Amino acid sequence: MLASSFSFWDAIWLMIVFFAWIMFFTWVVRRLIDNFRRSNHSGWAKAAWALFSIFLRIIGAVTYTIARPARAGGYEGYGHGSESSTSTAEELSRLSDLRAQGAISDAEFEDLKARTIASS
Repeated sequence: MLASSFSFWDAIWLMIVFFAWIMFFTWVVRRLIDNFRRSNHSGWAKAAWALFSIFLRIIGAVTYTIARPARAGGYEGYGHGSESSTSTAEELSRLSDLRAQGAISDAEFEDLKARTIASS
């Protein structure tokens, strides 16, 4: 009985609505994760954004997305290692200078040199 009134296009529309809700839920959860990962927000700011995003889902998520700068940063210690712009040769030169100044010993130099070469 139910199948006779549920057309193919009703099924398509149901899938579109279902996946739209999945995308919306994912977007809100990603905004919450982004909020709590930021180190340049205080605890009260994180709590306020979280409550705003939970209770006023659409308005909260849109506002957070617009208010947050594109390159906000503030993720220290979350696997976003410092992207060094120095080459391996520059790093080895810096280590050699530190050894010549006496800031590091020969053993430390060899260890740091091996790490630098291994990471490149």
